[in-house]
Amino acid sequence: MIDRRSLLALAGATAASPALAQTTPQTSAPAPKPTLEIQPIWPGKAPGGEKVTVKEQVILRTPGGDPNDTAFLNITDPVLMMRRPAKPNGAAILMIPGGGYKRVAVSKAGGAIDRWIADQGVTAFVMTYRLPADGWAAGPDVALQDAQRAIRIIRSRAAELGLDPARVGVMGFSAGGHLAGRLSTQFKRETYAPIDAIDQLSTRPSVAGLFYPVVTMQAPFAHGASMKELLAGDASEARRKAASLELDVPADTPPTFIATAADDKVVPADNSLLLYSALRAAGVPSELHMFEKGGHGFGVTGPQGMDMGWPQLLPPFLRRHGLYT
Repeated sequence: MIDRRSLLALAGATAASPALAQTTPQTSAPAPKPTLEIQPIWPGKAPGGEKVTVKEQVILRTPGGDPNDTAFLNITDPVLMMRRPAKPNGAAILMIPGGGYKRVAVSKAGGAIDRWIADQGVTAFVMTYRLPADGWAAGPDVALQDAQRAIRIIRSRAAELGLDPARVGVMGFSAGGHLAGRLSTQFKRETYAPIDAIDQLSTRPSVAGLFYPVVTMQAPFAHGASMKELLAGDASEARRKAASLELDVPADTPPTFIATAADDKVVPADNSLLLYSALRAAGVPSELHMFEKGGHGFGVTGPQGMDMGWPQLLPPFLRRHGLYT
């Protein structure tokens, strides 16, 4: 187990491994070299934690596995982790890892996807986020609070980092895709009371990329584990509908790129079909790539055996919609 003090010296993020893998606490993970710059999302304690008693942990996702393949549990102090590109182009992407709303699957020293983002000249920000079943007052909205605050922080640092606040996108994976989708479709909702001037900034991403995303909380295509954690024991019809992305897609949702695999046995590809149909119905510029094979969590390499994966397909979409040239 790695404590928070060690994490703040070292942390990073990746989604290259399957986002919903089982985790087992370990005690002997070697400390990797730091690659990402870290800042807390909230100044002081996160809101609504009066009844929260859990203690944050960082664990190995696979017993005896890669010491960089870690997951956060019981998050109480969410952070943003930044990777600077060698040749910045003024754009930024907020990356939201998965973990079924039970954990957040991030590495302590950066990973393939945030490296890929930086290789495009885009400043990569990877976030951890609080989990709904840990007793936070906001319940299912607690992770959305963190995501809204995170994108506002990025915009607040635009002048300092040489970023264009109008060119801040979001990428989400698995359950992180659900959270990125909520950030994109519910940016008009104020999910927490303003704290400072940062909270006057927009929470709307300029473009979104969702990868094998959890979308619906409705039968028969809901991912049961994510639904259980997100709704924390109250899976009433009203709450399931409120958390189903496909049921509320406004016309000003940012342009959205979706990639999934038809043989995904964890989060059915029908999730992506439902969202794509809703985006089209709302007139939102969107693109869906459903690979024949790839399963769940195929990461930055794309489905094996394919000549072209999302790392080749996404950049033209981002350029077409103005994230970078």
